[in-house]
Amino acid sequence: MSERLTGSGPSERALGARLTRLEDARLLAGAGRFLADVTVPGMTHAHFLRSPHAHARIVSIDTSAARSLPGVHAVLTAAELPHRPLVDSVAVPGLVKTPQPALASDRVRYVGEPVAIVLAGSRAVAEDAAELIRVGYAPLPAATDPLAGQHGRAEPLFEDIPGNVIYAGSRTYGNVDDAFASAAHVVTGRFTTGRFIAAPMETRGCLADYDAAGDRLTVHCSTQSPHLLRRKLAHCLEMGEGRIRVLVPDVGGGFGQKIPAAPEEIAVALAARATGLPVRWVEDRQENITAAPHAKDQIVDMELALSADGAFEAVRARIVGDCGAYSFNSASALIECYLSAGLLPGPYRIRNVAWEVTAVLTNKSPISPYRGVGWTASHSAREVLIDRAARLLGRDPLDLRRQNLVREFPYTSATGMDYDSGSYVESLDKAAGLIGYTGLEERRAAARERGRYLGVGVSPYVEPSGWGTAGALQSSWSFASHDHVRVTMEPSGEVTVAVGTPSQGQGHATVLAQVVAGVLGVDPAMVTVLADDTAAVPISTAGTRASRTATVIGGALTLAARDLRDKLARLAAGLFECDPRDLEFDQGHVRVRGVPARSVPLAELAGRAHFDPAVREHLPEPDLVANRFYDPPATYSNGCVAVVVEVDPLTGDVAVVDAAAVEDCGTMLNPLMVEGQVLGAFVQGVGGALYEHVPYTADGVPLVTSFTDYLLPTAAEIPLVRLGHCCSPSPLTVNGSKGMGESGVIATPAAVACAVADALAPFGVEVDRTPLTPAYVSGLLPRPF
Repeated sequence: MSERLTGSGPSERALGARLTRLEDARLLAGAGRFLADVTVPGMTHAHFLRSPHAHARIVSIDTSAARSLPGVHAVLTAAELPHRPLVDSVAVPGLVKTPQPALASDRVRYVGEPVAIVLAGSRAVAEDAAELIRVGYAPLPAATDPLAGQHGRAEPLFEDIPGNVIYAGSRTYGNVDDAFASAAHVVTGRFTTGRFIAAPMETRGCLADYDAAGDRLTVHCSTQSPHLLRRKLAHCLEMGEGRIRVLVPDVGGGFGQKIPAAPEEIAVALAARATGLPVRWVEDRQENITAAPHAKDQIVDMELALSADGAFEAVRARIVGDCGAYSFNSASALIECYLSAGLLPGPYRIRNVAWEVTAVLTNKSPISPYRGVGWTASHSAREVLIDRAARLLGRDPLDLRRQNLVREFPYTSATGMDYDSGSYVESLDKAAGLIGYTGLEERRAAARERGRYLGVGVSPYVEPSGWGTAGALQSSWSFASHDHVRVTMEPSGEVTVAVGTPSQGQGHATVLAQVVAGVLGVDPAMVTVLADDTAAVPISTAGTRASRTATVIGGALTLAARDLRDKLARLAAGLFECDPRDLEFDQGHVRVRGVPARSVPLAELAGRAHFDPAVREHLPEPDLVANRFYDPPATYSNGCVAVVVEVDPLTGDVAVVDAAAVEDCGTMLNPLMVEGQVLGAFVQGVGGALYEHVPYTADGVPLVTSFTDYLLPTAAEIPLVRLGHCCSPSPLTVNGSKGMGESGVIATPAAVACAVADALAPFGVEVDRTPLTPAYVSGLLPRPF
């Protein structure tokens, strides 16, 4: 899908301007075209029969009754759809692979795992037919406690993985044991995070159409990574990648859940090829909650060593990740616990670090990427310990953090991350100022008079995003994260941009147009952004993830636009008989600097390049196309979230009553987009801090199946968030920009947890988990008050 900007001139729409998003008017008017809106002639509707058991052997499958139902075109099981299983491509030494089939064949490993696919003339008929399938199961004990698996006490999910441990590793940086032995103070604690779901507004889905004559497969999919999906399809179906075309309609949110290839997407493609029928699958909300991949869910045991004056001397952690039933394809199970370990020092000067990481399989839906990935858990555990240390030392938590924050750049963390630039102290102080940190005592007293306890929490963070390959490597991650882009000027002077990173609502079509328009001196209304078709755009090895589009794609487009501008300058220089360096591009014209009368519209110049052979004297190959490859160095954003909460000790209810979020992502390509990302991530962070969790029974049955049970924050739960900006442009990237989409989900849960702990400090209790539900909070408090 292409997007074009309309509106006023370039003076109002330059790079860095607060340009409103094109997508909003179209989508709010109901003119979006999502996966469920895509149809093709002869299309069938798919529905999956899913396992009701967390762990069982499949003894038999009888599909005869389902096949005989009028309107059913096919009922397919793993036996009818041979294929290669999905396997992650992460090359971390010691990580055990867990091949995952599109449809379970001999064993099911989580409630909701697909067992059969039904194709029918309507969704309703397909659902009815699925109920007629008879599956014989032999239930097995469910493994639901990752700590039991860690100690070898759990039923194995795979015969060759005893104890269900798929990764166990450790690292030490510096002299950790000596630092703890000589420390004046040591604070310790366990912190547990909830099990999130991404909950995109649009659930997962795809439509596959196979051309047997040409052996070609076309897949429409709600995905963040079309080229990655194409590669996975090629692997599983044993087809050449050039024979597979992935088209991406509008995507209603992803947040990481739509990065990996879903087993259901593979099954739909297999079914289309097997039957010769177009097949569309649109996931319902219950499927998305129970069967789509989950996120977070870590147990972090952490120790922080401090000197007598409060300097952070060392940190060490033992991290256990609940990975679900498979090490999910694309990012693997290590997307949580392994990345959590690498960011243990956070924004602080801690030179001695040690970690142990254990990734354990359980009979739950697998873990996959979600905004903030593994960094949320270790960050929350550390910030809660810092507040405990402050109470132990009688220090103000803000001052203790300020004392230990990184101040000079570049700075290399103990774990090998090169912080290129930042405003760590400035961001902390600005966030504190925005919520009136120094004037809270009167508010505390007023809250007490109403029977409430008020607390404040601050959470400075560093964000390793905007990943190129180097950034991934600094997190010890095997991740090719470069990109190719193409910029073309049409004969009319309009510009077409082709990239492989589709938007899920971030506003790529607007901000990427701004990037190119700023270089070429045209109105962004003249720039069309294409990102929806693997047959028409350059390959993106990573797709839209890790807050990389502004840095990687934006950088590549800047370079490509400069190359195109150089071609145009050579043409114009020949026309004006001047040096190309004397030319300037502005308002859709090329003119000689200081001589306004010597000017030519870009449209006229582009027309000549395409249709006038005489221009070859100045530009032998006047193709107005520029391709660029870009793989930026590692960059790190930073900022701070601060919140004020009120706790009702009678009910345990927590209300966030004031909040501030300060972001430093270097050069802001569009401040309005930045603020939207910050606010959205903050809201998701509040959700994780207070509401969101998927609990399971001991038998592996999820206890939430709808938004009645899985609670999301609404506008009523979110206060006015005071936004602040710092700007320390990266000296390493093309535009000085850094990634910034993960920030609120990394830092907000910690801020809320610290604020609740502060509010409850008079009771002598400590906070050790999220979400901070009313039942949990009230259970901490003594009765009666």
